[in-house]
Amino acid sequence: MAIKVVPLTEEDIPATVEVIQQAFADDPYFNWVFDKSSFNPQRNYDSLAARCRWGIKNAIFEVAKDTGADSASPSILGVSCWLAPQQESQPESWYSWYQSWVLSWRQLVTNIRYGGRGGLRTHRYWIWKDRQQEAQKSIWDDPRGYYFCNIVAVSPEAQGRGVGRRLFESVTNKADREGMKCYLESSKKEPNVKIYEKMGFEMRKEMECRDGDDVCMYLANFGISGGVHIDLLYGAGAQSHSVEESWRVETPILRDLRL
Repeated sequence: MAIKVVPLTEEDIPATVEVIQQAFADDPYFNWVFDKSSFNPQRNYDSLAARCRWGIKNAIFEVAKDTGADSASPSILGVSCWLAPQQESQPESWYSWYQSWVLSWRQLVTNIRYGGRGGLRTHRYWIWKDRQQEAQKSIWDDPRGYYFCNIVAVSPEAQGRGVGRRLFESVTNKADREGMKCYLESSKKEPNVKIYEKMGFEMRKEMECRDGDDVCMYLANFGISGGVHIDLLYGAGAQSHSVEESWRVETPILRDLRL
């Protein structure tokens, strides 16, 4: 299988959204933050598509394609979205502010069109955002900022073939050359942590997202000169998890220079 990592294009969005939805259909965070009984796959698709369009102009949004079988229309095997480092002392640019406003407007239109957020438990979303902010504040110590992995997803049929590593290395190799750090969050400890550690990441913190007796654990991974964060546009059903059944989300996972 010939794998090529290239920037996301408008034509890639339908297949890209499909990969994301498949990869996160049974994600712990996804099941915690969405109400399965009212989850709307089409509304989730439109929301993810809006995020993809934002990412084309404002992020490092890439797809891994199989160029060996049919070079005329290579299939998308995986997708990743990274946010570039943002210096603490550097204010947000007007362009960035405008693009964020455009994304918010598109999401608002989606909410109006579908009469709601498609099953998203908004109070849980904000619980997660608060815990995420606390974790990053306690871990991030580089004023230059971090490469932040927002999404990494590989289609089920392509998993175990090195697609995810190719997507990671497209950015982590760049981070190594620049001497920059990376950051990643994940909703699964096994087998994710071991996979990330093989790529130079270090698990730094566990983040508890609690809503009554329902708990979601995030694990933070960090890598100096490379790191990853997965801010999922998760979508697909939700289940209730008791404290005893709580799951971990690898929150801070950081990555350092590979010497």
